[in-house]
Parts: sequence; structure tokens; C-alpha cells
Amino acid sequence: MGHFSGRSILLAIMGLGLIGCASGPTIYTNQSPQVDFTSFRTYAFFEEMGTDAPDGPAALLTQFLKEAVNREMTARGYELGDADADLLINFYLETQEKIQSRTVPSGPTYGVGYGHYGYRGGYYGTWGGYSATTEITQYTEGTLSVDVVDNERDELVWEGVVTGRLREEALRNLKTSVDTVTPQLMADFPYRVPPPSPPTD
Repeated sequence: MGHFSGRSILLAIMGLGLIGCASGPTIYTNQSPQVDFTSFRTYAFFEEMGTDAPDGPAALLTQFLKEAVNREMTARGYELGDADADLLINFYLETQEKIQSRTVPSGPTYGVGYGHYGYRGGYYGTWGGYSATTEITQYTEGTLSVDVVDNERDELVWEGVVTGRLREEALRNLKTSVDTVTPQLMADFPYRVPPPSPPTD
């Protein structure tokens, strides 16, 4: 598994491709069952984000993620604080090279579309002497994580993860891609801070 820790521009490109994958990203969330989220009121971001180059400028991906997460947290009643905030938020991006293979007929397909048909998934085989070739495709899969940490206990309490195939052609729409996927990623965040009670006479 690779991690582009030293090149912020590569992180931006990888993150964009991940979010813009053609078949739609896979999203899942986890939370600590022992944590009472009603005690949290404020949040902030780690000083050094996982999507930035060490001791370097903030990546575009980090900036866009912060803006999007700010909107989601504010909509839930949380207030942006400082280093002493109740929750600290971090982002990570990792990539993994993968290989995909499929069997396609060597002869004419007669419009049937054999290369896409179900038996290519290994459910059953073909007859003896069937003429076919195997196509190998290498691609990069990326995983973007949003980590929410209990600042007092220094412990992860919630994470949202999106995984998908990276696509270079989505580069031109980085901010739009981040703005689209972040609400989906944080839809299951477990708590909304109730509005303050009106003053009583």
C-alpha cells in the first residue's frame, strides 16, 4: 500500500480520482460504542494533516476537505475551536495498486457481448477448445479517511471511509468532487448538538 506523503499535488490528484470514480465510491463508517457524543461541542483540525506533505504547504485536497467538513459539522451544531477543542479531525489518503483480469473470446462475438457475460466471473466455465484470451488491467485504488478523535483521551471515536478506483480525468473537478462526497461520507455522524434553549422570562 502506498502513501504519497511528500507530494501534495499528487495527493490532490489521487483524492480527486478516488471521489470521481465511475461506478461510485464505497462508503462506510465506524464509531466507538463506548463514547457519549453528547459531551462534545467543539472541533478543530490537527495541526499537521495526513493529506499534507510534512513541513510543507497544505494540499488542495486538504483545503477543500476542511471547507466541506466545516459545513457538515456546523450544520450539526458544532463550533470550530482551537487546539483544545473537544474533537480533533484528520484526513488520510492511501493508494494500492491492483490488477484486474478478464477472459474475452478470440473470435467474433456475434453481438452477444461475451466479455461482459456472467461466466467471466468464474461461476462456470466454457467448453473444451473454447478460443479466448485474457486481458490484464492494472489500476490504482484509493482510500480516503476522515478521522474524528476525542481530544482529551487522544482516542479515535468515529471514522468515515470512502474507497474507489482512481481516475485521472476527474482532476478538473476536485472541489466539486469533495463537496459531493463529503455529505455522503458524514451522513451517519452520530450526533447533532441541540440548539440553545430560548431565554425564559
